[in-house]
Amino acid sequence: MLTIGQLAATAGVTVRTVRHYHHVGLLSEPERDASGYRRYSAQAAVDLIRIRTLADAGVPLARIDALLHAQPAEFAAAITDIDAALQRKIDQLTEYRRRIADLAGGESLVLPPEVVAILNRMRALGVSDLRVRLERDSWILMQALDPHAMPQRIREKNASFDDPETMRLYLACDQSVDWDPYDPRLDQLIDDLDAWEIAHERDSNQAGSLKLVSSRISEASPAWQRILDALAHRAKQRRTSGHDS
Repeated sequence: MLTIGQLAATAGVTVRTVRHYHHVGLLSEPERDASGYRRYSAQAAVDLIRIRTLADAGVPLARIDALLHAQPAEFAAAITDIDAALQRKIDQLTEYRRRIADLAGGESLVLPPEVVAILNRMRALGVSDLRVRLERDSWILMQALDPHAMPQRIREKNASFDDPETMRLYLACDQSVDWDPYDPRLDQLIDDLDAWEIAHERDSNQAGSLKLVSSRISEASPAWQRILDALAHRAKQRRTSGHDS
């Protein structure tokens, strides 16, 4: 006869595991002997080894009891069914791993390849990680709010990379992220950006998704907030002057 510790050692499990199997009804708990100890038979050791073997093979505990008492044909059918369930779980976990791998790249999970290519091009041009992240967030917002505009925005962004003056201003804005909002260098940058917008017939006071995009960018830098506010103010003045003339 075996103590619970000896029984556990025989099957290669812990005493806690044996008690858990008692609790869920997989292994009968013997009565205490005259000394107050529970003593286990050789059959209990055999049953515990079979339970442990099935559990180690991935058989759910809820199905083990039926398998312990199944006839050979029933046992084979049940094992086939359990194997199919395990394969479905493996397939699901494989899909989760694929999606986790996509998450490691970040952009490719939620953005089309054309936008991911833009972000990678920005990195190659020396744009800061912060600005790339903000650009990514801006594209995510645009895709959610105005997906039909995405192809045109992608074409415009790629064209801007090919224009030296546009890239000069873009990189200058990137470098100004940590400037004091009243740094005198911002005055010249604002003038240059305003001239660029006039030359390209851009209006800084845009509505809808671009307003939200602008707010996301300005959150990152008081200097950028001042740039956006100044450009919007100048655009409003031009519209007012146009209406008065």
